[in-house]
Amino acid sequence: MSTQKVKIAGAPISWGVCEVPNWGHQMTPERVLREMADLGLGATEFGPLGFLPIEPADRAKVLAEHSMEAVGGFFPIILHNADFDPLPTVLEELKSYEASGAKTLVLSAEIGGEGYDAKRPDLDAAGWQVMFTNLERIKEAAAARGVTAVLHPHVGTIIETHEDVMHVVQGSNISFCLDTGHMVIGGADPVWFSAEHAKRVAHSHLKDVDLSWAKQVQDGSVTYYDAVVKGMYRPLGKGDVNIAAIVRNLLTQGYDGWFVLEQDNVISAEPTDGAGPYADAKTSVEFLRAVIAEI
Repeated sequence: MSTQKVKIAGAPISWGVCEVPNWGHQMTPERVLREMADLGLGATEFGPLGFLPIEPADRAKVLAEHSMEAVGGFFPIILHNADFDPLPTVLEELKSYEASGAKTLVLSAEIGGEGYDAKRPDLDAAGWQVMFTNLERIKEAAAARGVTAVLHPHVGTIIETHEDVMHVVQGSNISFCLDTGHMVIGGADPVWFSAEHAKRVAHSHLKDVDLSWAKQVQDGSVTYYDAVVKGMYRPLGKGDVNIAAIVRNLLTQGYDGWFVLEQDNVISAEPTDGAGPYADAKTSVEFLRAVIAEI
């Protein structure tokens, strides 16, 4: 298998760009996209709403100016509340996908508050059914526009733990974004999932994790945000997750989606050239390309 056949993309959050208020210093699209291109990444996720222009044509124009292919993006939205219909909001977002040629809508089952440290509600059977129905509606609406909708298990959302993930596996047909970091922190095993449920994976976010910090998030002694600040997420190959096994499991079972380099980051100030997020991303790119070359 040649590296040319494997699709690798960047994610703005690797450069500290995040939708959560007061997350940290927010770098400009111009610098983030330039540094991605310097690393040989010809594609990116959109990043949080407002990072790229809101107007679909303007968003497509900025990406084209940097010769950057649009992958799609992380899209948190409430999916479990019977009093809220997420479809109109999703359809509005999909206009940017049509304008830019993006093909992957990465859904996150938002709780409804700000940030990822709020208490999660426990869904009853009716709540789960609302979730499954909305996932199916969104999946069909996206597919009608040539877009694949995937669900991203994520810390601080409705779908976080192993039990949550298996509820979705058994109760719906939605494909997954396998996020190697969020699965570990939520208590799921991404290596097992990539082996046993590779056919349900249509997109992936690769991040490595320092498990000593992840365990403190799990037991509530440290907030998710503070752990990110302290370096819970590591460049690929520098943490405790077996990224190589996950990539191998997916590729050997026919995975043809994106591998998105996504090392959640909080930065306090504009970094110097070649430092900060760029240096970590370079380490991750080189690690992933070496893993792929061995398969």
